[in-house]
Amino acid sequence: MKMVKKTNPILVALIDDLKAVTRENGTAIWRDVAIRLEKPRRNYAAVNVSKINRHTSPDDLVLVTGKVLGSGDIDHKVTVAALQFSEQAASKIKSAGGECLKIKELAEKHPKGSGIIILR
Repeated sequence: MKMVKKTNPILVALIDDLKAVTRENGTAIWRDVAIRLEKPRRNYAAVNVSKINRHTSPDDLVLVTGKVLGSGDIDHKVTVAALQFSEQAASKIKSAGGECLKIKELAEKHPKGSGIIILR
């Protein structure tokens, strides 16, 4: 089997940074996210705003290893970190009082990784 490496330098740097945070803090969550991002892109999560609304409560921290899509509504404030956001999803999250972050920003703000919900 031929081993294929990631060619996106930004994604490669993110994976390296997440592994470094794991080594510094001894937390397994960032290693798990890095391993998920090393897999093929077809395995990345595509999560709708309605799923975030169903599986969270106000002021939760949510991590999506993929893209957040805008289908559905959200009625409470959450902080969501993902690789990408559709324009509609970002506007719905922000209009509900929430925040949209990149995965690296969440890792810098919460290096211990406690209280983070990973959605697929």
